[in-house]
Formats: sequence, structure tokens, C-alpha cells
Amino acid sequence: MAAFKELVFSGVQPTGNLHLGNYLGAIKRFVEMQARSECLYCVVDLHAITLWQNPAELRSQIREVTAAFLAAGIDPKRSIVFNQSQVHEHAELAWVLNCVARLGWLNRMTQFKDKAGKDRENASVGLYDYPVLMAADILAYRATHVPVGEDQKQHLELTRDIAHGHMG
Repeated sequence: MAAFKELVFSGVQPTGNLHLGNYLGAIKRFVEMQARSECLYCVVDLHAITLWQNPAELRSQIREVTAAFLAAGIDPKRSIVFNQSQVHEHAELAWVLNCVARLGWLNRMTQFKDKAGKDRENASVGLYDYPVLMAADILAYRATHVPVGEDQKQHLELTRDIAHGHMG
């Protein structure tokens, strides 16, 4: 099997609360990575709607995150910056991957348990299935590098399992 070309993929939710931690922990690194690699940076609005969003505020927040990317130094001539929901393959591939992913795998995802809290019965299926959409985001582009925070590492392991088609 041929090796994939080096490609960085990462996304930021348009939640309206960009802060210094986002800048230092992610966006600053994104700017540095574009000097060494081909990079795709995504405003992951489909991930954002796993919790209710005011549509007008969400549209505004998508623009704000995109502006923050550019203001921080992400160069649209060197990197691709895009809005996740504008690329229908993300949602389509997520459905296909849902047919590969196993409930047992998703049941082990601690982030769902953290975000849903004690009211899991009323959490959205989208919140539960978030890691499969993340796997679709990554696998759609055959990304080789996916900078994530500690809370997302378990999702990368799930992505690997889905990609390999493990059934265990």
C-alpha cells in the first residue's frame, strides 16, 4: 500500500468562545505547521450542532473563527480554510463509517459521558456519534497529522479502529 502524502487536518468549533488557550494551544501551532506541511483547517460547524445552537449566532461564530484563523496568520494561499458543512462528504462518510463503527467502541468514549453528564438519556445522538463524524473528517482527506487536545486522543484511536475495520 502506498504511503499517504503528509497532510495536516484540524478543526475548531464555532462556539463563540475563542480564547487565549485556543490561540496558544491550537491556532498558533496551525500557523507554524503550514510552513512545513500541506494543511486543511476546518470550522467544524456540524460538530457544533451536537448541542443546540441559535442559527444566526452560529453563522456569526463561523465567520469569527474563520477571521481568527486569518488574523492569527493562517495563509489562505498556503493552507485551505473551510466550513465543514459546505463539504457534504463529511456527513456522507460519517454515515458510511457509522455502519462500520460499533456501539461498544462508542460506549467507551469518555467525552460523551463528560458532556452529557447525568442526563445522558436526553443527550443528542449527534453528541454520542461525534467521534464518528470526527473520523470522517480525518479519513475523507487521508490526513496523516491531526493535532488535537488530550480530550480528543481517544477519538483518534477510534478513527484508527474504524479505518482498519476492526470488528472487536
